[in-house]
Amino acid sequence: VSDASGCSMVALLHTGAAKFPRTLLPRVRQAVRSLLAAGVLKGYGSIVSRKLASHGFGASMAAMSSFPPQRYHYFLVLDFEATCDKPQIHPQEIIEFPILKLNGRTMEIESTFHMYVQPVVHPQLTPFCTELTGIIQGMVDGQPSLQQVLERVDEWMAKEGLLDPSVKSIFVTCGDWDLKVMLPGQCQYLGLPVADYFKQWINLKKAYSFAMGSWPKNGLLDMNKGLNLQHIGRPHSGIDDCKNIANIMKTLAHRGFIFKQTSKPF
Repeated sequence: VSDASGCSMVALLHTGAAKFPRTLLPRVRQAVRSLLAAGVLKGYGSIVSRKLASHGFGASMAAMSSFPPQRYHYFLVLDFEATCDKPQIHPQEIIEFPILKLNGRTMEIESTFHMYVQPVVHPQLTPFCTELTGIIQGMVDGQPSLQQVLERVDEWMAKEGLLDPSVKSIFVTCGDWDLKVMLPGQCQYLGLPVADYFKQWINLKKAYSFAMGSWPKNGLLDMNKGLNLQHIGRPHSGIDDCKNIANIMKTLAHRGFIFKQTSKPF
């Protein structure tokens, strides 16, 4: 593919041999923008972005091109809050059940599921739990049981088209605790089945470590700091934590990161 001066832009960018005079930059940007829009450079977007970035104008390139396509149509961001105390009470019970439906192409939030859950084994929240999560007794009293909430999750999944076999979606959590420990443990205690869609997920901590090369010891706080993002809302609010996870994912996706399942098959 040649620009107006006859240079093979893709070949030069691919080899790293391109040395653009400043007078040619506007022409190069416009030519690449046109070719990307027309689909001519499909498959070369990431190469072009990397090479132009190496020449000091990656920001303008990022503005004109989209990030690489993800493997999933939708990401379902989930973050439970549960009954807790010091020392820890057993069994723990989910008291906040939020899910954000994130479009895998735009990385924007399309839909929200959010319910509080009535605990039954330890129905009275401890002061420690309220201080940590911000959830007060009145927010869980009279709310549906976990079984009822799981039924509503399934209804929401169906309404959002997420149960269609042709639609690829996966849950995303900040750690493995939510879907490896908390949900299956409480379901086992209550004699409830665990839907198959809860049995595979992406651990954002692992994804972040793959993308950034460091492990976020303090979870969302470290990831926001590492990406220069402002923390959204209140720490340990389930719905606010979901918003932070979604924001971190969007930022990593814009940097070219492709999210992959991190959980092992059940």
